[in-house]
Amino acid sequence: MIVVMKPDATQSQIAATEQKLKQLGFGYQTIVGEQRVVIGATGDQRDKVMSLALEWDGVEKVVPILQPYKLASREFRPESSVIKVKDVAIGNGELVVAAGPCAVETDEQMRKTAAAVKAAGGQILRGGAYKPRTSPYSFQGYGVAGLKMIKHAADDAGLLVITEVVEPNDVETVAEYTDIVQIGARNMQNYSLLKKVGKLHQPVMLKRGLASTIEEWLMAAEYILSEGNSDVILCERGIRTYETTTRNTLDLSAVPVLKALTHLPVFVDPSHGTGKRHLVPAMAKAAVAVGADGLLIEIHPNPAEALSDGPQSLELESFAMLMRQLGYLH
Repeated sequence: MIVVMKPDATQSQIAATEQKLKQLGFGYQTIVGEQRVVIGATGDQRDKVMSLALEWDGVEKVVPILQPYKLASREFRPESSVIKVKDVAIGNGELVVAAGPCAVETDEQMRKTAAAVKAAGGQILRGGAYKPRTSPYSFQGYGVAGLKMIKHAADDAGLLVITEVVEPNDVETVAEYTDIVQIGARNMQNYSLLKKVGKLHQPVMLKRGLASTIEEWLMAAEYILSEGNSDVILCERGIRTYETTTRNTLDLSAVPVLKALTHLPVFVDPSHGTGKRHLVPAMAKAAVAVGADGLLIEIHPNPAEALSDGPQSLELESFAMLMRQLGYLH
């Protein structure tokens, strides 16, 4: 539920409201707006809090949140969230593009890719140092050595870094080298991992699970938000359906649906969504057309030699062309 404070509520009244919520066993987040303060309370004692809250000094009203995902809902925050990472703003109407290889392989590969991303107008360098793979015999990533490679390449090019974390024990290490921590599709409902990244003081990108509904996805985001991390970015990357022509079925309808249901920014990954590089440009443009705040695109200096996901990775020249085309659309 949302506790709406009166416009003239004092700091002591706000603090007292927070303290009472805490005493009743509720989690809460306080949002300071231009006109007033609202407190989002999460817990199971709704009726008790509503009756008590209406009697508190400084409280104007209590509004129940009907959606099961409380903090992620637009009922909690009607205006769209804008996540600021250094000099990049995500969710403010400007298209943000993260691009790079599926897997970090070499320093040279990352330097070439970072330079290409920067030259084309991208803001974030992506690349996997820890790679959860379907087969235990596939390349699993270089770990910390990979984190150092992507960090050095991004710093030299003046880009942000996004990379995936797989294990709860690796969260602090990954966070040290990155600006945005990514939770992959296979870990969307890894609740221990979600709680751990929820304690970070940096943005988290949460990819949709392979066969997850939008409500399940938003409930996973709620795990992160409920731990105190309000900077969550959602990423549609395709879901598993009966169709086998493409790697996944890219659900672009999810973007406008999410825009109606949640205040969180939404990215689209057309690379995993299709699995085929010749389909990536069209689906990237379509994602922009339906209102995506950003794109996550796989590119590689030599896709034929990529250690992971070569068939869906754009060549650097093709990425530059796509970025020019996206500029005309946005």
